[in-house]
Amino acid sequence: MGGFRMFFFVNLLGLVVFLGIGVLASRNRKEIQWRSVASLLTLNLMLAWFLTSFEIGREMITAAAGGFTELINISYVGIAFVFPDWVNVPQMNFFAAALLPILFVVPLFDILTYFGILPFVIRWIGKLLTFLTRAPKFESFFAIEMMFLGNTEALAVSKLQLMKMSKERVLTIGLMSMSCVTAALIAVYVKMMPAEYVVTAIPLNVINALLVSSLLHPVKVALEEDTIATIHEGGGREPFFSYLAESIIGAGRLVLIICANVIAIVALLKCVNVLLGIVHPSLSLELILGVVLFPFAWLLGLEPAEAFQIAQYMGTKFITNEFVVMLQIQDVVRTWPAHMQAVMTVFITSFANLGTIGIILGCFKGLVDGARNTIVARNVSYMILSGLLVSLLSAAICGLFVW
Repeated sequence: MGGFRMFFFVNLLGLVVFLGIGVLASRNRKEIQWRSVASLLTLNLMLAWFLTSFEIGREMITAAAGGFTELINISYVGIAFVFPDWVNVPQMNFFAAALLPILFVVPLFDILTYFGILPFVIRWIGKLLTFLTRAPKFESFFAIEMMFLGNTEALAVSKLQLMKMSKERVLTIGLMSMSCVTAALIAVYVKMMPAEYVVTAIPLNVINALLVSSLLHPVKVALEEDTIATIHEGGGREPFFSYLAESIIGAGRLVLIICANVIAIVALLKCVNVLLGIVHPSLSLELILGVVLFPFAWLLGLEPAEAFQIAQYMGTKFITNEFVVMLQIQDVVRTWPAHMQAVMTVFITSFANLGTIGIILGCFKGLVDGARNTIVARNVSYMILSGLLVSLLSAAICGLFVW
């Protein structure tokens, strides 16, 4: 019992430390909206308790995610019509599984925007989440949108809103975009990792994305600015098929931009590891980050030996992606203690890695003007910190309730 208490308080201390790092690294601590931060933290603690203790909570989230997974599956029909060898395979490649669905999802959501359906949903969900969290309407909805669509699709269908927002708010969206998953991949995750913690991680990550962005980059949004853009503002209504054709072309351009960024960044990371290997054969960026992340892993309430092991996986995930780590541990993770399973699964269930930076920068390059793109590109270090803090906070919050 004494050991449990010690690790519980270490876990609790970790939660405080991670929040403290966000405050210390804030671009403008005087502007932090503490009431909003407290509301977001309370909401996430309640969610973690509900989702780890009640089956009905997990069933609700799984059902909602299943609907969006079906949406992605529909896109695979179109992909298979052109590239049957890319879809009808045991394991789809990244381009077909994650990028090509944009060609369907973006036009679909643009159609919903054209007919006013999506703005209506945004307006009412925004009101509800703003009431609960005190966050701006669009930022609140964007967090929920990411929970099901992932960062690329959520950004893509938000182009009009991004162009009407201030540069500072666009940076907030960039920070939030580091922490999400795509609904299409949830079914894959639950086959490889403990399903209950995968499902729990999804809402925790998106709410923590709001929380961390409000700490690192607090922005005051005037009442008149806290609105949702619609396609009918500032002019006549464009003919539907002209609008749809432009949407499809824009989605295709976005796919190519993202693909180019990912290829370049992954290759550059490999180049760094080759250079480090010249210094010492066992030296790698993953190992270095594992050592650096050890204190944070220990603050998740783990034994020192467990913490070092988890820190290695954290470093690997951050340098590569979640699938690399899941493939490494899928055969052993369920033999670990429940707390270790929970914090590891929640931490890696997101796109928070260096490759995601390339994806996000590629998205903004294709979606917004030069000024808005520049402010995001100049704050890559904050994007990295945001992704790490969100993953650590989500793992710490979930870990408090699983022993």
